Amino acid sequence: MRTPARHAAAAVFSLAALLAACGGGSETPASASPEASRGQVSTGGAAAKVSFYAASRFAEQATFGPTPALIDELRSKGFEKWIDEQQAMAPTLIDVKPAEDWSDPTPQSVHVYRERELLRVMLVVPDQLRTRVSWSLSQFLVVSNRKAEAAGLLRWANLLQQQAFGRYDQLLYELSVHPAMGNYLDNVQNRPKSTECPHCAPNENFARELMQLFSLGVYKLNPDGTAQRDRRGRFIETYTQRDVEEMARVLTGWQYDPDPPNRPNKNWGNWAKPMVPSTWPPERDAGQKTVLGKTFAAGRPAPDDLRDAIALLMSHQNIAPFVATRLIQHLVKSNPTPAYVGRIAAVFRDNGKGVAGDLKAVVKAVLLDAEARAGDNPAVARTDDGKLREPVLHRTAVMRMLGCKRPFENRWGVIRPALQNPYNAESVFSFYAPTDRAPGSNLLAPEQKLLNADELTQRMGHWNWVRWNDVTRTNDRTVLTDAGCDIEPLVKAFATSPRVFADHLSERYFRGAMPPTLRSNLEQLMKDAPWDARNPDDGALWLLGYATNTPYFGVIK
Repeated sequence: MRTPARHAAAAVFSLAALLAACGGGSETPASASPEASRGQVSTGGAAAKVSFYAASRFAEQATFGPTPALIDELRSKGFEKWIDEQQAMAPTLIDVKPAEDWSDPTPQSVHVYRERELLRVMLVVPDQLRTRVSWSLSQFLVVSNRKAEAAGLLRWANLLQQQAFGRYDQLLYELSVHPAMGNYLDNVQNRPKSTECPHCAPNENFARELMQLFSLGVYKLNPDGTAQRDRRGRFIETYTQRDVEEMARVLTGWQYDPDPPNRPNKNWGNWAKPMVPSTWPPERDAGQKTVLGKTFAAGRPAPDDLRDAIALLMSHQNIAPFVATRLIQHLVKSNPTPAYVGRIAAVFRDNGKGVAGDLKAVVKAVLLDAEARAGDNPAVARTDDGKLREPVLHRTAVMRMLGCKRPFENRWGVIRPALQNPYNAESVFSFYAPTDRAPGSNLLAPEQKLLNADELTQRMGHWNWVRWNDVTRTNDRTVLTDAGCDIEPLVKAFATSPRVFADHLSERYFRGAMPPTLRSNLEQLMKDAPWDARNPDDGALWLLGYATNTPYFGVIK
């Protein structure tokens, strides 16, 4: 077993390498127009046109990781047909009932159920594209377990699944009246102060984030996502504090659905039902309001004001490039060109049928855009392209190639990324900011915030932790077999020869194109044998961990 000191040293080295892999120059001029390899988005006769490499790369962008069966499917159908079939699937939803049945106080097992289910759907559901998109949405439309009941959080995750290919205006409406969001950002407490309700007070949390994080951002944008500037070169603010206050007034008067009144304690927010307008007039600000130059007449019902507020946001110049940038960053690349953002923003504004905010069309455009597909041919790939694998995508990609059906668990609970526990962000600002840049670089690299020494140390020690049996105090396959993983092909390849083992890792984890340097290192390590030779699994899993912690795997190019 490797010592903590060796883990830490390897982690620091890996972190530096990963960050370096995001920077550097480009092999093609920045002004060059990327072109997809011919036929790779074809809907018919695609088997001879979609390369193994391209199919593997596409799967990394559109799912939680390639599998042999998925790669075969993509090569057979082509990307566009696969997307169409994925978008036509009914959404896979988490069964919330087990999280609602627990008595007060909530035992630890309900939290294990929440963590297990959120990770399980990422690993095995057939509607992988929808689930990858809903995970992407969850990272900028944030509700966190740090202020949520398990049942409410799972229903929130289900809402994102249901709305992932819908219209963005409908998604904004549904999230605005979702009880988990009402609780998380306090809009259920948003009340005008009055003589009839002296204990009431306005709450601006949801109003501010509805504009800042969910739709517009803090600075005005051009159609291609670049920031607008005034004559002195300063960024121009999208809205003012007065706009936030007025938007909060627009959003007053919502409450949890009171029916039925005899709900279980853990369902105090009535998590399965949207919030409803309060029936007590003092809880609603009925006066005239003005937001972003639009006047909301006095005396209107809360749902009417909410719909008009969302229509106002949808008409704003910022929302198309704002949403386009976030979906590109989460699915394809951290540092998209303005031209890429502009093309996707145009689809957001009009899907070709006069409809704005059509997420089905937007997601398809993101994945099939020439800039997304340019790297399908590694000979012309840019060195500054792609994105770092955030912890969740790193874990799921490795597990899916091992055929795992469930997350790893031991007696302490689910073994999940410590720095990116799904739906458990520290704040409404999520796990990282979309504007974060790689150190010493001007390249956007939001995920780099999570790739610190602690995360890299955890990755390096992951397979020792996964195989540790706390009952027998030895390493064995218990956790792996309980998760439904199949490590036999890995172990068999390892036992055959260094070349066969390297070929196996290359096909499964490196798109069939493992870099020669890594191949050489692996073959040399197999000769040195820095593992327990008495355990037939030890060397195979140790080297799997080594290979997948290099920048060659850690950066999706």
